[in-house]
Amino acid sequence: MSRLIDVKNLTKKDFETDQDVRWCPGCGDYSILANVQRIMPELGISPDNMVWVSGIGCSSRFPYYMDTYGFHTIHGRAPAFATGIKVANPQLSVWMATGDGDGLSIGGNHLMHALRRNIDVKMLMFNNRIYGLTKGQYSPTSEVGKVTKSTPFGSVDAPIDPASFALGVRASFVARAIDTDAKNLGSVLLKAAAHTGSAFCEIYQNCNVFNDGAFESFRAKENKDTKQIHVEHGKPLLFGAQREFGLHLNTRTFALQVVELGKTDDNGREVTLDHIVVHDETNLALASMLAAMPFPEFPVALGVLYKISRPTYDGAAAGQLEQAKTKKPSLDALLRSGSTWKVD
Repeated sequence: MSRLIDVKNLTKKDFETDQDVRWCPGCGDYSILANVQRIMPELGISPDNMVWVSGIGCSSRFPYYMDTYGFHTIHGRAPAFATGIKVANPQLSVWMATGDGDGLSIGGNHLMHALRRNIDVKMLMFNNRIYGLTKGQYSPTSEVGKVTKSTPFGSVDAPIDPASFALGVRASFVARAIDTDAKNLGSVLLKAAAHTGSAFCEIYQNCNVFNDGAFESFRAKENKDTKQIHVEHGKPLLFGAQREFGLHLNTRTFALQVVELGKTDDNGREVTLDHIVVHDETNLALASMLAAMPFPEFPVALGVLYKISRPTYDGAAAGQLEQAKTKKPSLDALLRSGSTWKVD
């Protein structure tokens, strides 16, 4: 690319390509793409300084539709390519699109290490709980008992929870959103973009051909008030049409429980705001509990579950490179250091 671009006047069209967008009609990927392109101008980053990387899967068509640099790589290896790109050119804004199959099955090992190393890459995982591109096999996030072409008697696998996985390997930013919830999805994407480090965003995405309605129990309009909880740092964890329900931490069992404001708790006391947990996105234990809340007994937690600041791998590598340029170490001395010996 060799374009003169005024980053102050970027629009959605500056991130759109001339390629026909080819997903199944009604696919949730359309909504994700539209919301990504919508918030890109707000970042103030020229498309020439941005790279989109993907592996294999429906989500992995993303680089074709973003008018930036892009790599459509091989199955499960998008985190490895993204790592190399960011380390080689730390000034680039690097984004990654992957799916639950691409990222958590064949790519699970690569994703794990990219997250724990805290590579400054924004990672979007489209979770539809199915293999869509290969026509409907069960995936690492499919629920137990899921009947698919590859599990005709029902899956016996225990599924992975993507957000819990990311928290377990110490990602520095973990968030959740829904494909059709433009407000929350846009907010999550902007916060991920502002974060320095590995920003992992799980996006519940409907595959209307092979797994239609997988998330309707909490995504549908009539369910979202009581089956979703939008977390925000420093604010009480409330939900419900009138925000009448909340999450309370039982200090005896050290477990979250749903309570209703104005009602009495197990000890006969009236439930007030003082009983409700205030979200702290720097608290790993709380984030882990929110990610793992069983549904439908608890609502699904959406928004930024966890965010901390810590050194990035690419930043540390760049620092070592500058140090090496200054000190100019001897390669011969390095090769002959430590446990070496001479064979006559």
